[in-house]
Amino acid sequence: MDQALIRADRVTKKFRSGETDLVVFEGLSFEVSEGEQLALVGESGAGKSTLLHLLGGLDEPSGGTIYYGSRDIFAMGDAERADFRNRQIGFVWQIQSLLPEFTALENVMMPLLIRGVERERARPEAMQRLEEVGLAARAGHRAGELSGGEQQRVVLARALVTRPRVLLADEPTGNLDHRTGERIIDLLAELHRRHGLTSVYVTHNLGFARRCDRILELKEGRLSPVPAVSAPGGAAGETGSHV
Repeated sequence: MDQALIRADRVTKKFRSGETDLVVFEGLSFEVSEGEQLALVGESGAGKSTLLHLLGGLDEPSGGTIYYGSRDIFAMGDAERADFRNRQIGFVWQIQSLLPEFTALENVMMPLLIRGVERERARPEAMQRLEEVGLAARAGHRAGELSGGEQQRVVLARALVTRPRVLLADEPTGNLDHRTGERIIDLLAELHRRHGLTSVYVTHNLGFARRCDRILELKEGRLSPVPAVSAPGGAAGETGSHV
């Protein structure tokens, strides 16, 4: 885990609020090593989700940039960056983002279909990912027919169906009860290892953060390293508002 896969270089994010700029954070610089599991912690409203969106190229910084290897993702055009996200990054959100009119299998297939992969090729790849998260038997069920934990496992399968190098997860246990959340944490750790991922997690779950390789706390616009034994946090499964 010596080589940096992700590098944030003096990243700033501001929002216009009336006549003034609301500065979420300014001049953040840090690296995520290849193969690392990094936890981002901090109080609700600190800007953790905003930072994760920037790392995923879903939003643009007000200043600075983010590199994947030597590639500046904000030097890419919109179409190129969207293709980069589709191929290189898997996303897991706190609120299950499954399309309710589609089955679990169809939801997992979606990133491949968006890429232009034929359904005949996308289907077995998606089924393999569902098998990996223990949901092959539920492949034909729609989101509303699945429990919260099952929905989150489908989201994990969908995140991995494109075989990404990076997994970005925003409160992946936030809406789950403690026992189900612990199972998702175990599954995340196993999938991280099995797929050779580089993973960044936004979390309020102290136990989850302590299981990662490194913890960074975002507080008052600054990032600080936190020893795992003294990591700040709330109760397991606690959720926070997004900035």
